Amino acid sequence: MAETLANAIVNFFGTDGGTVGNYFLVFFISLLPILELRGGLIAAYILDLPLIPSMIICYIGNMLPIPFLLMFVKKVLNWLGKFKIFAPFVNWIQHRGEKKAKEMKEKQSKFEEWALMAFVAIPLPGTGGWTGSLVAALLDMDNKKAFKVIAVGVAIAGVIVAALSYGLVDVIIGLFK
Repeated sequence: MAETLANAIVNFFGTDGGTVGNYFLVFFISLLPILELRGGLIAAYILDLPLIPSMIICYIGNMLPIPFLLMFVKKVLNWLGKFKIFAPFVNWIQHRGEKKAKEMKEKQSKFEEWALMAFVAIPLPGTGGWTGSLVAALLDMDNKKAFKVIAVGVAIAGVIVAALSYGLVDVIIGLFK
């Protein structure tokens, strides 16, 4: 899913934006929910950008909205839920987040930080920093602790996606250049 969306965005904007334009596009993709760092790294690979700068830019892009999400996601959802037009979407988001939070509390009550980190690190649709922030907020996790845990999870996801999209051998060589 992330590959398809990242490819569509790259095709929409084109690849002739120059190096700075291409890095900006990768950064922008990494800011977006659903795509996040995963989509950004796939786009960087499609745009033939070097691995290490791409990982740094994607990581920063993915992490930039996280503190704001942790602080305001519950307030924004509660406010949007008051409007009939947004209520079904808000209910769906809250139900999804509460379901994930409940699963973590039931399975990993003593290890909720580890469970959240693993949840964010697994590069599958519906996981990542945005959903991890929602889960942390619904778990009433301390924002500083949640940010650290999500930051580690996003970094792990970056390594996994880079290994898959750039190729494991290229990733290992890129780390030692």
